[in-house]
Amino acid sequence: MKYPLYNQQGKEEGIITLPKEIFDIPLNVDLVHQVLVSQNANKRQVSAHTKDRSEVKGGGRKPWRQKGTGRARHGSTRSPLWKGGGVTFGPRNEKVYHRDIPKKMRKIAICMVLSEKARNKLLVVLDELKPFDNAQSKPKTKIMAEIIRKLPIKNDSRLVLYKDEKGIYLASRNIARTGVLEARNLNIANLMNYKYLLTTKEGIKEIESTFSTKK
Repeated sequence: MKYPLYNQQGKEEGIITLPKEIFDIPLNVDLVHQVLVSQNANKRQVSAHTKDRSEVKGGGRKPWRQKGTGRARHGSTRSPLWKGGGVTFGPRNEKVYHRDIPKKMRKIAICMVLSEKARNKLLVVLDELKPFDNAQSKPKTKIMAEIIRKLPIKNDSRLVLYKDEKGIYLASRNIARTGVLEARNLNIANLMNYKYLLTTKEGIKEIESTFSTKK
């Protein structure tokens, strides 16, 4: 798949061939939804927990005798009817939200969304991303923001993918509506949360080596 290649000045510099097994996959909405739901479910922390009547302290004896008091009969103060008693149908931390999704399904879903990004021109590929003059230069958010401003990216959310370059992460993490992630850690939630995807030729190679299902 032929795709335009840009330089840091935002000018089209050439053509890059994107791997078909990553960027030419037809979309299956049901599969993408299933993988996204499973990822969000697996991140849930089950912390809310209420005690039922068997876990509440006290209530060992009958509050008052069965008959003759004029009051309703009760057998224990641990009843959900009493203040301080157990809770009926409250949240319990035994509930399991985890969902298992085969690794191959996760990879294919990511490739489907990447293919849609490429088809809709929401993928921007740079020949290189070196916003700093040399290795000793401190990462500057201002420089990185200026590079992004020159690229064919509208004023919308974008995700910057990098490979083995901590300076890019430090310079990009504080830019508004911008996420930063290593290419090898790309996941379906990040792809769905950000409209544009910015990476380099090296990032494309890293994506191919990580997510390709081709043997």
